[in-house]
Amino acid sequence: MKFSTVLPIKTVGGLNAREHYMARSRRVKKEREAAALVTPSNFPLPCVVTLTRLSAGELDDDQVPGACKALRDGIADKLGIKDNDKRVQWRYAQAKVPKRTYGVRIELEAA
Repeated sequence: MKFSTVLPIKTVGGLNAREHYMARSRRVKKEREAAALVTPSNFPLPCVVTLTRLSAGELDDDQVPGACKALRDGIADKLGIKDNDKRVQWRYAQAKVPKRTYGVRIELEAA
């Protein structure tokens, strides 16, 4: 079984983001809710989740998981697990797209 969708969200480098704590809180809440909304609730476990950041610019490879943290939490919420559950393997990637285009591709695949 496989599921794939693209969320049109502009992610920021989580560890290096310079933003007011309330602005960050609102952004993280929206990202988490959006990821939970598009994730199928009945997806079988164990599974592999791949989050691919789509952007014209690239982040360091250690910044991508931080940029996708709220999405990871939202997906785990919808699957009814904690985000460190061993039945889910998390993978991260980046893909270059044209300027002023952005998003995150979410792919779930049954293991």
